[in-house]
Amino acid sequence: MLRCIAVDDEQLVRELLEDNIRQIPFLQLVKTCRNALEAMEVLQQETIDLIFLDIQMPRLSGLHFLQSLRNPPLVILVTAYEQYALEGFNLQVVDYLLKPFSFERFLKACHRADELFRMQQKLSAPTREITDFFVNVEYTQVKIVVADIEYIEGLKDYIKIHLSSFPKPVLTRMTMKAIAEKLPAAAFVRTHKSYLVAAQKITAIRRDLVCIGEKEIPVSDFYKENINRLVNPES
Repeated sequence: MLRCIAVDDEQLVRELLEDNIRQIPFLQLVKTCRNALEAMEVLQQETIDLIFLDIQMPRLSGLHFLQSLRNPPLVILVTAYEQYALEGFNLQVVDYLLKPFSFERFLKACHRADELFRMQQKLSAPTREITDFFVNVEYTQVKIVVADIEYIEGLKDYIKIHLSSFPKPVLTRMTMKAIAEKLPAAAFVRTHKSYLVAAQKITAIRRDLVCIGEKEIPVSDFYKENINRLVNPES
């Protein structure tokens, strides 16, 4: 649900907004406010997702109030003055309701706010980091645990996935680009056009090699900077 406030200096408009809001199941009215200063106080105390905001109010106009907010919630402007529409949209408001408005028009604006809110929630949600995946090996789907990978070796259209828990590499038809897109970028370092190495598994670094125990993996000139960043992450 979107937690919202209605801000208007006219009591009849506040009552209309309150009645409309209570009829929409995905809205939760937190408070109605008579002016921008009351709204500012509510924003300091409550989490608000949407503001229904009048423009012409005493002491501080709705637009000046909106401009003063560092991270404003979604805003639907509610006003009797059409000339402020362009300025409102420049402030990236969700919609602009011109008084008097119908419930159908009000509902349309609310649906638009709900869609934007859901989109923002999806964009801000943390992406789940992949921990395992399956590859095709001779008509069998084999599970690969990311934490078990030591390094990956590219062989044209095939790759060898070298694992800590298994002495023989897993051979599958896949490009280096495709496997790199599956793996968490911060956990693997490219040392060569044909090698992708798990950074945490590297035990030693030499001039043109990285080592995982006794295994030596080449480092080409093109990818040396990747290894330098491992050694000197602040540089």
